Amino acid sequence: MRLKITHTTLYRYEAPVLYSLQRLRLTPPTCALQHVESWHITVDGATVEAGYNDQFGNHVHLVSTEGEAHEVRIEACGEVVTQDNAGVFGPHVGFCPLWLFLRDTPRTKAGKLTRELVKSITAPEPLTQMHDLMETIHQEIAYLPGRTDAETTAEQALETAQGVCQDHAHVMIAAARCMGVPARYVSGYLKMDEAIAQAATHAWAEVHLPGLGWVGFDAANNHCPDARYVRLATGLCYADAAPVSGMRIGPAGEDLDVSVVVDEAKSQSQSQSQS
Repeated sequence: MRLKITHTTLYRYEAPVLYSLQRLRLTPPTCALQHVESWHITVDGATVEAGYNDQFGNHVHLVSTEGEAHEVRIEACGEVVTQDNAGVFGPHVGFCPLWLFLRDTPRTKAGKLTRELVKSITAPEPLTQMHDLMETIHQEIAYLPGRTDAETTAEQALETAQGVCQDHAHVMIAAARCMGVPARYVSGYLKMDEAIAQAATHAWAEVHLPGLGWVGFDAANNHCPDARYVRLATGLCYADAAPVSGMRIGPAGEDLDVSVVVDEAKSQSQSQSQS
């Protein structure tokens, strides 16, 4: 599937910002399940200071403002060709050892509710266990935007039984690690059937299973990633893979507006046949 993506992030400030530094993980990689045909990032109102690949292999841009910015606009857009492999991403590669993905973070630390969730998964085979876990999380946590935030933990999401895709992913990761299965967070885009324009990016979990490698599980939709999914970044939790994150110095109030458009693009041959 050929997907055309436009992701716009707009910061408005009530007064000049003394200083800010943002990390942009907005560059999708060409990898096993996707090929980036074209991609570019434009930044207005700020300065791109540097670009590098982090320890998880994500490409990061550092963007700064100082003294005069009242508005910063970041736009990432391009086309990515994807394929469906039933959620199987494949073998582990990169600098981080596989055991690192068993490590807890504040957002994915297992507590009483996570351990109770794990006890309810009784299937003997690892792949079936993960499918059952995904379905159980989907049933237990209602998708309700605005009830959680970027700091919400897996335990808190289980306690309130509501959240968004980030929370579903954190619960899946916390439970998998509690079961001794390496797990990681994936940020990216999803082409939704019912809407082209969206208010946010998407997130899901991947677990590492014997004989398969990394396999994706989207508990928010109770579905393994297919050709509608485009991956941006991975990490231990949201903090490592957030599309845009950072800090600012100064008292200026901030208004954030995010717009994501994901649509199926026509191939060059389709465009020529219709012209």
